[in-house]
Amino acid sequence: MPLEIPSVTQTEEERLAELGIAQTLDRSMSGRQNFAVSFTIISILSGCLTMYGFGMNTGGPALIMWGWVVVGLMTLFVGLAMAEVCSSYPTSAGLYFWAHKLAPQRSAPAWAWFTGWFNTLGQVAVTAGIDFGAASFLNAYLNLQFDYAATPAHTILLFGVILLLHAVVNTFRVRVVGFFNTVSVWWHLIGVVVIVGALLVIPDKHQSPAFVFTEFVNNTGWGSAVYVALIGLLMAQYTFTGYDASAHMTEETKNASVEGPKGIVRSIVVSWAAGFVLLFGLTFAIQSYTGALESGTGVPPAQIFLDALGASTGKLMLLVIIGAQLFCGMASVTANSRMIYAFSRDGALPFSAVWHKLHPGTRTPTNAVWLAAGGAFVLGLPYLFNTTAYAAVTSIATIGLYIAYVVPTLLRLRQGENFRRGPWHLGRWSKPVGVTAVSWVAIITVLFMLPQQSPVTLETFNYAPLTVGVVLVFAGTWWLVSARKWFLNPQHPRSNPSQGSAPERTASASH
Repeated sequence: MPLEIPSVTQTEEERLAELGIAQTLDRSMSGRQNFAVSFTIISILSGCLTMYGFGMNTGGPALIMWGWVVVGLMTLFVGLAMAEVCSSYPTSAGLYFWAHKLAPQRSAPAWAWFTGWFNTLGQVAVTAGIDFGAASFLNAYLNLQFDYAATPAHTILLFGVILLLHAVVNTFRVRVVGFFNTVSVWWHLIGVVVIVGALLVIPDKHQSPAFVFTEFVNNTGWGSAVYVALIGLLMAQYTFTGYDASAHMTEETKNASVEGPKGIVRSIVVSWAAGFVLLFGLTFAIQSYTGALESGTGVPPAQIFLDALGASTGKLMLLVIIGAQLFCGMASVTANSRMIYAFSRDGALPFSAVWHKLHPGTRTPTNAVWLAAGGAFVLGLPYLFNTTAYAAVTSIATIGLYIAYVVPTLLRLRQGENFRRGPWHLGRWSKPVGVTAVSWVAIITVLFMLPQQSPVTLETFNYAPLTVGVVLVFAGTWWLVSARKWFLNPQHPRSNPSQGSAPERTASASH
C-alpha cells in the first residue's frame, strides 16, 4: 500500500495532475515556512558578511552601501517576474519546467534543457559559496579561540564537515527542515538587531556618515573606477540569490500557487531592508580599515568585531553569524536537492535513475541531497591553490542562477496576452517589470565573468567563465548527440528513467 501523503487538498493534486505531475512529496509546509526557506538561503548574515572583504577591496563603503540599494531594487524586479510565473506553475521542477511550458512547442525541450542545467550549476555553486563562507568564519573563530590557523587546508576540511552535516540533516522529513528554517528567520532578524545594536552602542569611535556612504576604495589593481564599481556589485548580487527555493518547495507547500510567489517576493524585500541596516552598522563601526583587510583571521568582519567590541563580545557575534550561515547552508542543500530530484525525474542528469529516488520512510530525495553536497565540495576545492576561488564560486552561482531565473520571464514576455496567469500576478505591470528584469540579468551576466584583479595570473584568474563554459559545452553536446531525441518526449522511454507511469514525470504533459 503506498504511503499516504498528509495535508494535500484536492485542488493542489488536480493542479499538479493537470501539469502532468503526481503528488509524491510530503505537502506539509506552510506559507511562512516556504518564505523561511528563501529568506534563509538569501541569508544576509551569510552573503553580506562572507563577501564583505571583497566589497572592501572592490569599491569600498560607497559600493557596499549604494550597491546594495541598487542591486536590491533590481533583484526585486527579477523576483516579481519570477513569482508571477511560479503562481502559474507551482512545481518543484521550477525554472526549467516553466521554460518548457512557456516556450514555442517545437523548441520547448531545448529551452527547458539549458535552463535546467544553468539552474543546477547555480544551485550547486551557491551551496558551495554558502558553506565555504561558513567554513571561513568557523575557521576564524577557531583561530581566535583555539589557535587553529586559518589556512586553505583547514578551511577546506571544515567546508567538507559542514556539507556532511547539512546532507545528514536533509535526509530527515521536510517538516524537520521546515522547523529549522522557521527558527532561522528569527535567528537572522534578532541576530541583525543584536549585532547592529552592539556596533552602534559599544565602540567609542565610529566612522562618519560621509565615510560610510561616499568613501571609494580600489585595491583591485585596475585603473578604472567605473569598472571596479561594476564588478563590485557582485557582493550584493551574490547575496540576493537562492529565492527560487520557494518555487522548488511548492510541491511541499500548502496553497502553493499563492504562497510560493509570496515567499519569493517577501524574502527579497525583508532581506533588502535588514541587509541595509546590517551593512551600515558594520561599516559605521570600522576602527581600522587596513587592519580589517589584513586580519590574521582571514575574515575582515571578524576583525571589525574584535576591534569595535572587544575579544569576548566579538567572538560572540561571530557565533551568531556562524549559526546563521549553518541555517543558510542547510536550506540551500534542501532547495538544491529538490532541483536535482526534479531534473533527474526527467532523465536530464547522468545516472538520473539514482538521483530521483525518494526514501520510502521520509519521502525525501536523499540521493539528490548527497549529490548536491558532493558537487558543492568539488567546486570549493580550487581554493587550495587559487586565492580568489571564493569570488569565482560566487560568480558562478550568480551567473548560473540568474540566467535560469530570467529565461522563463523572457519566454513569458514573448507570450504576451497568451500567458495563463495564476492567482498571484502583476496585471498591467507584467511587461515593464519583465523587461527590466531581463535587461538587468543580461548586464550582470557579462560583468561577473570579467577579471576581478589585475594582473591576471593563475592565482587571481576568475575561473567562472571556464566553469560555465564547461557545463554549457557538456550540456550542449549531450543535447545534440542524444537528449534532443528523448528529453521531455513522453513517447520516448528514455524520458522517464524510473520507467513509471506518465503522470510521475515532471514535464511530460503535452505542451
